[in-house]
Formats: sequence, structure tokens, C-alpha cells
Amino acid sequence: MVRRIIEIDQDKCNGCGACAEACHEGAIGMVDGKAKLLRDDYCDGLGDCLPACPTGAITFVEREAMPYDEAAVQAAKGCSGGCPGSAQKALSPAVPTVAQSQQPSQLRQWPAQIKLVPPNAPWLKGADLLIAADCTAYAYASFHQDFMQGRITLVGCPKLDGVDYAVKLTQILTENDIRSITVARMEVPCCGGLEFAVKKALQDSGKIIPLHIVTISISGEILSRA
Repeated sequence: MVRRIIEIDQDKCNGCGACAEACHEGAIGMVDGKAKLLRDDYCDGLGDCLPACPTGAITFVEREAMPYDEAAVQAAKGCSGGCPGSAQKALSPAVPTVAQSQQPSQLRQWPAQIKLVPPNAPWLKGADLLIAADCTAYAYASFHQDFMQGRITLVGCPKLDGVDYAVKLTQILTENDIRSITVARMEVPCCGGLEFAVKKALQDSGKIIPLHIVTISISGEILSRA
């Protein structure tokens, strides 16, 4: 099948190993001091390794490749629970107060899905953008007040949508005077695809826009801000 998959430029690779460490699927390894894609079927095509490469040696290409085999990846890791992003875990939610249950929605526009948003929508002009993974609003209890308030919210899931967000986001950044971008992602590896798409869109648009990355744990804690 023809699908999106990474390609490593051996001339640009400096052998730092950052991509191999960032690849949660084990698709990349170090061979003779250079990074190499070891197996096509281990690469999910989400590009969590791309932001880790300091020399820009990794890119996406469309070519004939074996389909991604999650079962084989987990078997190679000695895991039986599947993708870390879909691993089952019971959580203990806090009991909301009356004030929390009456907080108003902070969604300022419709549609909110990245793939449905028109790049020329009037509410994008001069906007502060929140680009959020679907699960963040469910994991983080005060998501509306702490993240969405005062921002235009665009949501998506790179693993499930199967589209290249970078193309749509590049259009949005190019056609509008965006003031700032906040990316809210989950700690799971597949959310790296959302972060990469935003960074690629910034690069492709040629715009210099303040960018903030917030990583949220599956238990609803903020793990990092960058």
C-alpha cells in the first residue's frame, strides 16, 4: 500500500540518536553510527521522531510500504496492552463543586474540528489559537477556563483523523494574522503528530508566531509547558 512514512537523509544525519529515542514504536535504530528506519511496519507515520531531529534529516514521504502493524510493535516490546495511548486505566475523578458545574462554555466558534475549519473564517483574524488534542478537554477538568478562554479552539486527533493537519494549519497561518498559538496535547506518543503538524505549519507559512506547548497526563495533570 502507498502511505505516509518517514525517510532519513543519511547525509544530514549526525548520529545523535535522538530520533531513535523518540520513536516509541522502535521503528528507528542506529546502524553504523547513523539512524535507520529498521522496519516499515513499525512506523505509524505520525512523526513523533521528527521534532527530535536537530539536523532536519527526517521527512515524510508517500511511498509503497507495509501497513503499520501495532500488534507486531507491541509484541516486540513484550507488551500485550496495545498502544500506550489506548492502554486501559481506571481513574478516580474528583467530585465537582456547584461552582464548577455551572461554569459556562468558552467555545467561541463553530466548527472546532481542524479538518472542518475554513481557513478564511472571520473569527480567525487576529486570533489567539488553541490547537488541542481531542482528549485534553476530557482529561483536564478546567480545560475551558484555563485553556479555551479568550482563544479560538481547534481540535483533532492525528491518529484517528488520518489527515495531514500541517496543510490546513499552514493555510490558516498564512491567510490570517494569528497572534499566538497554544498547543495542548496528551502525554501519549501519538499526540506528537499534532505538535509536529503545528511546528511544520509555522515553518511552511514563514510566520513568526509565539508558540507554547502544554503536555497533559491521562490523569489530568500538566506535565510540562514549553
